[in-house]
Amino acid sequence: MIAGLLFYMFALVLIASSVMVVTARQPVTAVLFLVLAFFNAAGLFLLVGAEFLAFILLIVYVGAVAVLFLFVVMMLDVKGAAPREALRQTLPIGLGVGGVLLVQMLIAIWAWPASKVAPLLQDVAEAPENTRALGRVLYTDFAYPFQVVGLILLVAMIGAITLTYRKPRHVKKQKVWAQLDVRREDVVELRKVKSGEGAL
Repeated sequence: MIAGLLFYMFALVLIASSVMVVTARQPVTAVLFLVLAFFNAAGLFLLVGAEFLAFILLIVYVGAVAVLFLFVVMMLDVKGAAPREALRQTLPIGLGVGGVLLVQMLIAIWAWPASKVAPLLQDVAEAPENTRALGRVLYTDFAYPFQVVGLILLVAMIGAITLTYRKPRHVKKQKVWAQLDVRREDVVELRKVKSGEGAL
């Protein structure tokens, strides 16, 4: 029953935060709700016994990708708002997201005391390791789809760089091939100067 309540709590907050990611007007607000969605997805992974995926989701996505999104959005300054005004607008939402995460963690810690976790750990000890089972399935049964996904991500990364790259203006660059094709007659002029007339 406790696992069911935790599932519904994580699932409902995940759905609500996912909707807020899409509908939020402020980019910083959308990123904060994205962090909340990642946390709740990790909670669902923990409930089904996929602790490796849960911690990878927390470490990689929350710890790196979402923070990177947050810094990029703040540095882009999409709406041109002043830093104090942007902080004033997003601080209540950030405190609200942090409060929801704190309440969820406290409920999860209170609902799963050590006496209830011990039988689960015995079952996990008898089963194959989560990481080993995931690696075996990923690199044997789904090896080719895994490689295709890597190629798709590579193409997406190249496309994103190509779309966002802007050629710098008023920058002088070195033209190597034009320098190599230069002949002595093109750049050197020999003149016979008479005595007393000067070079000009």
